[in-house]
Amino acid sequence: MRRRAFLRRSTLGAAAVFTPTLLGRSAKHSREAAHPGVKPFELDETDIPELQAGLNSGKFTAVGLVKKYTSRIERIDRQGPAIRSVIELNPDAREIATRLDEERRAGTVRGPLHGIPVLIKDNIDTGDRMNTTAGSLALEGSPAPGDAFVVERLRRAGAVLLGKTNLSEWANFRGSRSTSGWSARGGQTLNPYVLDRNPSGSSSGSAAAVAASLCAVAVGTETDGSILSPASYNGIVGLKPTVGLVSRSGIIPISRSQDTAGPMGRTVTDVAILLGAMTGVDSGDAATEESREKVRRDYTSFLQVDGLRGARIGVARQYFRFPERVASIFSEAIAALKSAGAELVDPVQAPGFSGFSSHESLVLQYEFKTGLNKYLAARKGARARTLKELIDFNERFRAQEMPWFGQEHLVQSEGRGPLTDQVYLDALEATRRLTRKEGIDAAMDEHRLDAILVPSGGPAHVTDLLLGDSGMGSGYSVAAAAGYPSITVPAGNLHGLPVGIAFLGRAWSEPALLRIAYAFEQATRFRRPPRFRATITAT
Repeated sequence: MRRRAFLRRSTLGAAAVFTPTLLGRSAKHSREAAHPGVKPFELDETDIPELQAGLNSGKFTAVGLVKKYTSRIERIDRQGPAIRSVIELNPDAREIATRLDEERRAGTVRGPLHGIPVLIKDNIDTGDRMNTTAGSLALEGSPAPGDAFVVERLRRAGAVLLGKTNLSEWANFRGSRSTSGWSARGGQTLNPYVLDRNPSGSSSGSAAAVAASLCAVAVGTETDGSILSPASYNGIVGLKPTVGLVSRSGIIPISRSQDTAGPMGRTVTDVAILLGAMTGVDSGDAATEESREKVRRDYTSFLQVDGLRGARIGVARQYFRFPERVASIFSEAIAALKSAGAELVDPVQAPGFSGFSSHESLVLQYEFKTGLNKYLAARKGARARTLKELIDFNERFRAQEMPWFGQEHLVQSEGRGPLTDQVYLDALEATRRLTRKEGIDAAMDEHRLDAILVPSGGPAHVTDLLLGDSGMGSGYSVAAAAGYPSITVPAGNLHGLPVGIAFLGRAWSEPALLRIAYAFEQATRFRRPPRFRATITAT
């Protein structure tokens, strides 16, 4: 996204009338890469069930998968098109894979992630030899105190932590004219579909790596749009869970009321598998206590090919004003929903669908200062132990940290007081009331909906380090501000650039959203692999 979504809201109106085009399913696509540095890859577009079948049959080993993906990263992430999505490889990955192969030979398979290489975003703590920096030089070289809770869960599930992904520095909460996918430590991540286009953020590297088949799946984080927007721009599936379904312990924070980690994959099935491994009640994150009776260990059980039949989906039409050729993609997606048996309520709206952004902005600034100060205090050896010290560090190393954009959000947050301030309490109450009671809950209650449909955004904009991000808008921010779940799925493409749609729901409605998203995915098959083109062309 252009920033975090609260910085530029999309309060948009009706869509253009649908006319058939060469978009989506009717377009011609080729798996042949356009970039001469990208060669055919055995694991291109391979999903977790296929990888597990290969591991079970002996066709693959976990060590072999690590070698194949590592080689792929070397060839196209660091050389060739050099998309720079992986900020660091795990030096212990082969050792981890070796142990998991030994377990499999001894008859123990922990689950569907056993031996599967996974990349995680570089704001998630790992108590190993990898860095955790949020892309900032201020944290480079200072070890995290241990594994984040979600990392513990992934290790227990048998995943192989292949490495860390680049991100928009400080999860895109640093400067008002930032360029998504850029960090001082990792440089600029490119969009693998068209290299001069932006990957969006802040989970830029996670999305680009999944799209380019540099891993099986990846973990991103979101406060507002940081999973959904890059997933949409990079033509993959991304799910932002209900706040509290996945622990935030050990994740560099922005907002305790909105932050969450979430799964990113090329298919809804892979996302469902990864989500099941990430969930769990954590004594270190009080928000997870509410998930105790709601969490599922196997979300794939909700995936139904006919899952759209009889589903009531509201179209939040106010978000769908786009140029005609982009609007046609959304119209085709809506037509596909109808064809698959969904009952569409079009339009739906609620008072809380707009008007919450100024309140959300205040909430994030207050919570960022409190949360980051607490996190930094535990990072021994870091060159910044408070937000104030971080601001000073960036000024001292301006040439490395701020060559393109500043740190206005850090400065604004430093000026906020404690979380007992009435200004903060009022803003938090208003945000939750507008987005929940007067927003998503109101619309779903009135129309008896299973989900609300919104655009995930238009095709990727050109990366511009001087002027920062630009974009066409989206509609998922109301769910992010509410702490409610959302999922984006590929919905078509324009000149080879992916476009996605998102389904929003009530708290803890991940099973319904996965069912709907899976049925849409199976009915349309809109995802196409990237071709690593240098720039957009007319054909």
